[in-house]
Amino acid sequence: MNGRADSETVATAETTATTKTVATAETTATTKTVATAETAPITETVEPTETAATIETADEHPAQEARRARWTATGTGALLTLAGGAAAALRATGGTVPALVPAAYALGAAVCATAALIGSRGRTRRALWLLIAGVTVMALGDQFD
Repeated sequence: MNGRADSETVATAETTATTKTVATAETTATTKTVATAETAPITETVEPTETAATIETADEHPAQEARRARWTATGTGALLTLAGGAAAALRATGGTVPALVPAAYALGAAVCATAALIGSRGRTRRALWLLIAGVTVMALGDQFD
């Protein structure tokens, strides 16, 4: 060991030699062979923990997540709009309810329709808050019954 980089790798009879095979996406196991000067080679099989397909499906693309958020906001807004509109129509034709109740359902349905429109354009966070506000207006209108 005289300080040169090539003199540091000295092999003796007592050192161990290790051979490793790297697993790819197509292989099912990794073979690791360890041999010493005093013993026979020992071979053990190591199963891979993740494959390339598992890693690919675990990481979704941001565009796919954004698309799913837009569809969710649009679908939820449309569903709540239909529910609020149907409740407003049923309460308006029902009989002895104050006029504020069907108006609250109609207003909540309009807010949810706006949320569906905004959500379809990619403003999903604002759409979520508008959906919450629309359902809250419908629930408060139901309290006047």
